[in-house]
Amino acid sequence: MDKNLDIEYKKMWDKRYKENEFVYGKEPNRFFKEWLPKFEPGTILMPADGEGRNGVFASQLGWKVISSDLSEEGKLKALALAQEKNVSLEYIVGDLEQLHFETSSFDAIGLIYAHFSAEKKSFLHKKLSANLRPGGIIIFEAFSKLHLLYNGRDPKVGGPKDFNMLFSTNEIAADFENYEILLLEEKEITLEEGKYHIGKGSVIRFVGRKK
Repeated sequence: MDKNLDIEYKKMWDKRYKENEFVYGKEPNRFFKEWLPKFEPGTILMPADGEGRNGVFASQLGWKVISSDLSEEGKLKALALAQEKNVSLEYIVGDLEQLHFETSSFDAIGLIYAHFSAEKKSFLHKKLSANLRPGGIIIFEAFSKLHLLYNGRDPKVGGPKDFNMLFSTNEIAADFENYEILLLEEKEITLEEGKYHIGKGSVIRFVGRKK
């Protein structure tokens, strides 16, 4: 993705998150909500955290949360939600490719609908993996390549229209090859997350522990 496309992508998310309502809701993603409590709280990185529903949930469980996103509007919504829930999180606005964290500095990473351009997605997964300590956990849910069949029929379910921004189990296994796989599956689910994730979709779910 070139610089001009990056700018347009940021504008798109700023416009969406500037809407008065929480466009993906205030409740955490169900899969993230199911899995995160299984692990002892520590420090968690939440890339592409948008309006903060998942980062705020992690903070409620006692995690020290660092969220990031391209959108300044997303940050404003996330900090408002954190205040509403009486928790705190650190929120960094910027391109994930340009953000730098210490090697092995996180106990967990939450990747919830963190879709990146085709040429960057594997690079960013491996960059993030370097920030996770051995024994650390990744919790991942995002749309699968089959999802084009779903959002082609029903645009309310959301998700990228670019096939190459979507995921397969093989891609995730390759990107996170040095992991004990606790779960890796492709699954049809029903989404009820605000107004932009509504309906049936196809997702990849992955939980892995870094070796």
